[in-house]
Amino acid sequence: MVKQMIKYSRTTPEAEQQSRILALQQRLEKNDVDGVLILQKVDMFYYSGTAQQGWLYIPVQGEPVLMIFKDFHRAREESGLQQVVCLVSPKKIPQTIARFGCSIPKNLGLEMDVLSVNQYILFQKIFSGSNMIDISLQIRLQRAVKSDYEIGLMRKSSHMADKVAAKVPDLIKEGMTEIEFAGLVEAYARSLGHQGLVRMRMWDNDLFYGHIMAGPGAAVPSCFASPTGGRGVNPSIAQGPGFDLIKRNEPILVDYIFVLDGYISDHTRIFSLGSLPDDLLKAHDAMLEIQDMVKQNAIPGSITGDLYEMMISMAEAKGYKDYFMGAGERRIRFTGHGLGLELDEFPFIAQGQKLALEKGMIIALEPKVVLPGKGVVGIENSLLVTQNSLESLTTFSDEIAIL
Repeated sequence: MVKQMIKYSRTTPEAEQQSRILALQQRLEKNDVDGVLILQKVDMFYYSGTAQQGWLYIPVQGEPVLMIFKDFHRAREESGLQQVVCLVSPKKIPQTIARFGCSIPKNLGLEMDVLSVNQYILFQKIFSGSNMIDISLQIRLQRAVKSDYEIGLMRKSSHMADKVAAKVPDLIKEGMTEIEFAGLVEAYARSLGHQGLVRMRMWDNDLFYGHIMAGPGAAVPSCFASPTGGRGVNPSIAQGPGFDLIKRNEPILVDYIFVLDGYISDHTRIFSLGSLPDDLLKAHDAMLEIQDMVKQNAIPGSITGDLYEMMISMAEAKGYKDYFMGAGERRIRFTGHGLGLELDEFPFIAQGQKLALEKGMIIALEPKVVLPGKGVVGIENSLLVTQNSLESLTTFSDEIAIL
C-alpha cells in the first residue's frame, strides 16, 4: 500500500522571505552578533514561512538553517528556505549548523523577551563557548515596519473586520447574554476565514477574539493589558464577555480582532439598541476628536511618547482625566499599539516612549472613555503610517450605531 503524501501550501513569497532575512542579517552585523537562534513561533513564521516546531539559525552571513522536530514534511513544503533538516534534539544544533558551513557563533542572539529561563540555561550549555545576546529588540524593530506585502494582507484583514461590524445589527437582540452574542459574532468571523488564535508577545496574556461587553459590565476592570476588562465567564478567565444581559439604551462595545493569514486588524465600534444618554454621546464625540487630532499630527518622525501626551492633555481638557483609558489608579498608560502578526507589536503610543514613527508602521489607535456604572465609549482603528498622515485601514463608520 502506497502512503499518500499530504500537500501543504506556501504563503510567504520567496522574495519577501529573503528580504526579511537580509534585513535581520544587517542588524546582526551592526550589533556584532554572529548568528541568531529563532525559537518563538511567530518569529519562526516571519523569517522561515512556517510555524512548525523546531529551531531556525540565521548566521550573520550565508544561508539560514531550519531544523524541524515536528512536522518536518510540512515545514519543508511551507518554508521557502533551502536548508531544511529533520532534528530530534536541540543538543545537536551546533554540529548541524556546522555541517552547513556555519561556524559556532562567538556572540549568539536569542529572543530573550520570550525565552524561558529553562530554555536559556539549556542553550547556555549547548553553546557553552558563546556569549548570549538579547536580539529581541532588533527583531521587534524590524517587524514594526511592514512591507508592501504585509500591508496588503492587513488591508484584507481590516476589510474583514469591517464586514464583522456590518453584520452586528443582524446578530444582536435585546435580552441575549454577552457571551451568546459573542458566539454569533465569532461564528460569522470564522466563516470569513478568521484563524481563531490571536497571538500576543507579552508574557502570560491571553485573548480570545477580543472584548464584547454591554452597559456597566464593559467598565468592569480586569487583569488584561487593555482599557477594557469585562466580567468574563468565570474567574479563571476574568475578562471579556460574560452572562450580563444586553439591554436597551446602553453602549455595546464590540472590540474584536480579525486575523487573516496570520495578520491582525484591531477594530472597536460602539452599538446601542435605542438612543444613549447625552453624556455618553458627548464622551464618544470627544474620543473621535482625539483620534482626528492624532491623525493630523502623526507623521514619520513623530515621537510616540509625545503623541501620547497630546492625547492625555486633550482628554483632560475635555473633562475625562479620570476616565480616559480606564478608571481608577491602574488606568492603562498607552493609547495605541502596533499590529502585525502579534497584537502587541512596536510602536506603542505610550508614556515615556521615544520611538519615532516610520512609514509602513501600523498602529491600533484606541482613545476610549470608561465610565463605571455606565459603560465604555470610544473608537479603535487600524492606521497605516504614510508619508504625510495616518490612513485608516478600517473604514466602518466611527459614529455610534443606533439600532
